[in-house]
Amino acid sequence: MPKTISKDIPLAELTLRKYEKPYKASKRENIRKVCLSVGLLQPGDSRDIIVDVLSVLLDAKDKKHLLASEEIVSLVIKNRKKEKLQLNGIASSNIRRQIKRLKDLHLVENVQNQYRIHEFDNLSVIFEKRIKDFYLTNILERVEEYFKQVK
Repeated sequence: MPKTISKDIPLAELTLRKYEKPYKASKRENIRKVCLSVGLLQPGDSRDIIVDVLSVLLDAKDKKHLLASEEIVSLVIKNRKKEKLQLNGIASSNIRRQIKRLKDLHLVENVQNQYRIHEFDNLSVIFEKRIKDFYLTNILERVEEYFKQVK
């Protein structure tokens, strides 16, 4: 009987993709490209509720407003209706899962059972400080250690 190989579980993971420069696209399309660029959305994926969740949180950031998960659900539904998009993926459980994915990427934080873009900061600042300087640097250092070990 063959020996079972243990599953290697990554400590951290980051997907990065490069797209064309952001020209005159709609706000939703630019948010979609951010999601695609950092692996929150897969190319060709029609299930793009993550775009709406991030959009709602960005709108609240501008007003320095914290949102409960149920508020996010209702605002996502409102936005999707306004954009004439299908209401797929709007279950509360799915919205909470998308919020968790944004939290895992350090874009969103939980404050007293409500959510906001991290410290109401700009996404570019969050990307620079939390993803590029911290998250990505740690991943690259560990990958480099493995390359050096293999020689």
